[in-house]
Amino acid sequence: MTDPAASIPAGRSFPLSGASTRFDPAHTPVRGDLAHVQLAGKVFVPHYSVPMPHAALQATPVYEKAAMDAQPVGALVEGGVFDVLDMAGGWAWGVIAAEDAEGADPLAFGPVGYVPLELLKVC
Repeated sequence: MTDPAASIPAGRSFPLSGASTRFDPAHTPVRGDLAHVQLAGKVFVPHYSVPMPHAALQATPVYEKAAMDAQPVGALVEGGVFDVLDMAGGWAWGVIAAEDAEGADPLAFGPVGYVPLELLKVC
């Protein structure tokens, strides 16, 4: 097998091509280390996550950061679904599930943020 790097002349660079898409960070579940699996091929991150639906045990804000004093970016009603993409330090990071997924744009997401894990249960 030939090493592809061996065929690249030293000091040669290659431009990126194609249009770059800018996403709304408040409604696009992507961080520097992780993104929603539906964004694979659209954004470059080390890992992609399949959402794990969780239901809110009570009405709760969805926070911009993993802190109770952070700015709320949305809210869950009791029983509302939050698609969890990551869990760490007692917090879940994810996106409020779309109310009507059928026929919806697969790249249309609800508000993205953090919810205390103690306020969620697996659906």
